[in-house]
Amino acid sequence: MAKTGAQHLKSLQDGRCVYLNGKLVDDVTTHPAYRNAVGAAASLYDFQAHPDNIEWMTFDSPTSGERVNRCWQLTKSYEELVARRRAIEGWSRLSGGWLGRSPDHIASSMVGQVMGLPVFEKHSKERAGALMDYFRYARDNDIYMTYVIINPQADRNKSVGEHDDEFLATGVVDEDAEGITVRGAKMLGTGSIMANEVLFANIQPLKPGEEKYAISFAIPMNTKGLKVMSRKSYEESATSSFDYPLSARYDENDALVYCDDVKVPWDRVFIYKDTETARGQFQDTYAHYMQNYQAMTRLMVKMQFQVGVARRMCETIGTMGIPSVAERLGHLAAQAAMVEGLVYGMESGGGMFNGYYVPDRNLMYTAQVLTQQLYPEFITSMRELAGGGLIMLPSSAEDFTDPDLNRYINATQKSAIGTAEEKVKFMKLAWDCIGSEFASRHTQYEMFYAGAQFVTRGHAMRTYDWERSSDLVDSILDKYSLSDTIGSGDKLAAE
Repeated sequence: MAKTGAQHLKSLQDGRCVYLNGKLVDDVTTHPAYRNAVGAAASLYDFQAHPDNIEWMTFDSPTSGERVNRCWQLTKSYEELVARRRAIEGWSRLSGGWLGRSPDHIASSMVGQVMGLPVFEKHSKERAGALMDYFRYARDNDIYMTYVIINPQADRNKSVGEHDDEFLATGVVDEDAEGITVRGAKMLGTGSIMANEVLFANIQPLKPGEEKYAISFAIPMNTKGLKVMSRKSYEESATSSFDYPLSARYDENDALVYCDDVKVPWDRVFIYKDTETARGQFQDTYAHYMQNYQAMTRLMVKMQFQVGVARRMCETIGTMGIPSVAERLGHLAAQAAMVEGLVYGMESGGGMFNGYYVPDRNLMYTAQVLTQQLYPEFITSMRELAGGGLIMLPSSAEDFTDPDLNRYINATQKSAIGTAEEKVKFMKLAWDCIGSEFASRHTQYEMFYAGAQFVTRGHAMRTYDWERSSDLVDSILDKYSLSDTIGSGDKLAAE
């Protein structure tokens, strides 16, 4: 039997330390800042466990024999990769792509790490064994994982080991026969309020002498000394689901995670004081590619959703007959289809890596480079299509309860395709897509979750098949020469 939503909710009632507005949150499953987002996460598991979905959403764990989500599958063929993507797509469609750190994201990263297990074995057979054992545990229990792989921003002119506080970032304080003790912070703990466990690692490069930070481990969210400092909750600020339909449901939250002398057992430590392996954990395995292949699948769904919102806006305000509007919608549709095509291209252009079938790396990075620019441009286009209609809406759903205000709303909120209530309901959704605080966070997220643009462009540069392009240039150059054009030197001398 596959994991259910009820099982996930129960697993979160574990005494974890989550802080919000100066207070310790007693239960994330019931707190008004998190309960709906947590419920949305739980609904993913209910969806996969439903009899209609269990076959295509899950597979038999090779160790336990139980059904677990396909995001844990180590794909051996093109067909298995496509089946795995369809499961990721299925989960994404439940939120319209607005849950960026759903359980399949870090599971995909763990799958990619296991695909590159020799990278860890080169560092330490023992540490590689710990990673493999943990992967089996996480897979067999269908664990919801998050990760923290970025050091806190402080003075960007300094490397992690050059700050006055040597434990600004998470580093090793001590070790003994049982494990290591770590202290310091990491970000961005997206989804940590509703995850079961958190992976600590380093996506940023480390220098010689910074070995104490070159660590990777996974621990439960309720581990003693682990503190989760939540950002403002957009769900808590949402006055109603009618006024903020996305903010009220899908604010997965971001958090700074701090280790206050946390003890990590050796069987949870995957990298220990090795800067080269810390770098290779993502770049030399298939971790970075698999996690961002999941992200592109999720973004594909989100772009489909946004295109639908853009068209509905134009239908609602009656601008579909304007040629420039049709042209703009066509451009948005082409951009959304481009993302979809790149996802399919990653699959069909994939190949074997250590016995596993994996997506094409360069097409994945190509998609990242393009979408980092595309998404904010997409939002701007939607704003231009909407005009002032997104601003001139009733203050809240409560306005409908007053008879006079209700009459004024019906007199002023006219629509080409529906009632005043239908127009307000939809336009509130559109605002939560492109204009609310929740929407602003998502624009920032889509621009930077994969790293700064120079980082993704560097990956695209590194993984492109430059030899193929150079060979094409040479093939044309080889077709002609100067002597073919003006004759041999002997002929020129005779003349």
